Amino acid sequence: MTAISLIPARWNRTGPMLLAAGLVVMAAALVVFHTAYRTAEVMLAGIVVRSATSSGVHVSGGRQTIYFGLGSPTPFGLRMTPECTSAFLLLPLLLIGAGMILLRPAVTRRVASALLVAAAVVVTVNQLRVLTLVGLINWLGTDRGYYWGHTFFGSMVSVFGGAVALILFVWLATRRSRAERRAGEPPRPGSEH
Repeated sequence: MTAISLIPARWNRTGPMLLAAGLVVMAAALVVFHTAYRTAEVMLAGIVVRSATSSGVHVSGGRQTIYFGLGSPTPFGLRMTPECTSAFLLLPLLLIGAGMILLRPAVTRRVASALLVAAAVVVTVNQLRVLTLVGLINWLGTDRGYYWGHTFFGSMVSVFGGAVALILFVWLATRRSRAERRAGEPPRPGSEH
């Protein structure tokens, strides 16, 4: 029996090239349009913080700032700065993914899937970082809570989450499917092909 590909041979060559180029364009767009990305990220943070706290929350998208504790005596605002966005954690994943696809077009589907999972982890971790910061400010007060949340726990969440995203990306992008593993196995003694 012979396997027949329903995808034209031309697409097998150009499809991965187009995806790799698209990933590079996405990486460039994250740098050029980082303000718009931060605005979207802080809007998402507003939804997350509203769901986790009973105090008043307001999001100023134009300022990339989330205000919380509005019904309390100590309201606080957090601005999403370029250093605190998940965009710069996504950049290396996008560029490495593009390079992997260019070097080995056969792994295109795996790399694309791995990128989606890793990107979701990076964005989720950054939202968890914001939520940790809000929680610590509410618990320890503005000075101590911000200090511990931003410099220690927030950094730990980011580093740990970035490492998990990178490990997941590499694992998912480089692991072989069962069919690929079976195809690479030597024949069992006594079996015929």
